Amino acid sequence: MSKIRPLVIACALALPALWVQSPALAQMKVLSAQTGTAQSRAGFDGVVEAVRQTMVAAQVSGAVVELAVKVGDRVQAGQLLLRIDARAADQSAAASEAQVQAARASQEVAAREYERQQQLFQKRYISQAALDRAESEFKATRAQVNAQVAQAGAAHTQTGLHMVRAPYAGIVSEVPVALGDMAMPGKALLALYDPTQLRMTAAVPQSVAAGGVPFDAVRVELPGFGGAQQWPSASKVQVLPTVDAATHTVQIRVDLATGLQGVAPGMFARLWLPLASGGASAGAGKGVSVPLASIVRRAEMTGVYVQGEGGKPLLRQVRLGRVDGDRVEVLTGVAAGEQVIAEPQTATRIR
Repeated sequence: MSKIRPLVIACALALPALWVQSPALAQMKVLSAQTGTAQSRAGFDGVVEAVRQTMVAAQVSGAVVELAVKVGDRVQAGQLLLRIDARAADQSAAASEAQVQAARASQEVAAREYERQQQLFQKRYISQAALDRAESEFKATRAQVNAQVAQAGAAHTQTGLHMVRAPYAGIVSEVPVALGDMAMPGKALLALYDPTQLRMTAAVPQSVAAGGVPFDAVRVELPGFGGAQQWPSASKVQVLPTVDAATHTVQIRVDLATGLQGVAPGMFARLWLPLASGGASAGAGKGVSVPLASIVRRAEMTGVYVQGEGGKPLLRQVRLGRVDGDRVEVLTGVAAGEQVIAEPQTATRIR
């Protein structure tokens, strides 16, 4: 009996050491909560816009007899969008072509008459005045031919305006007309935008933009998306030179990188800009941030696993702030320097 008791005590003392050396605990990835400057940025609501967005309007009058596209269709440059009744224009073009033929016939007659008058003048059968009249008639008929040719070209151009084609490759965003509607010069027929050139526009207080907006400090967020799509890269930043007198804001345009999937004009976006240090809007100090992947959400509780005594993971409730890339600001619950479990799935397997 005396030999069994020391053995039990030794096993009990060895249990903590055995727990610490568990395989799941050894595989845990631990990171330190970092201090950052998350509170030194401010977000401003904006909207996604298309750099090239066109409202295609009618240049001639007539009834819409064909709609070749619908909302959402992708079109190529020069593709037929709709057709306007061109029967009257075709008849006018045919009449102009007939007038050209008649003018050319008159020109041929005037040319032959001028040649005969020149021959008679060389033989001194007619006067100089008669030759001048023949030359004048020839030049007049030649000018009339040129005028009729130009008029016929204008008629053919007018006929082509009844075929409305895409000015560039893009997506049809709106078709406010239907078959049978009357098109008039200046009336909108459909809207088209280029999905490869998008930007976001936000109204920023002039006090924020007064010192300039550095390109490398601008961040654009698309809250409706996840992953890399949520934080698209910017290719150009433009601060408009005018200030709204009513709101005292400046328009800032940020061109987005190409290749964004599912992003369309009108979507909500947010522009993040750094605030001047020491300003009234700046944070009182540096915030604490943790990896976004370390956040645990269970029903209405949001928390993270921190490394407790002996390396044991402890679930602690936190209050989160702004998301910045792959990290998130922690307002309360975690102090700077505390060890946070980067992979909460591993921590849940440890008992």
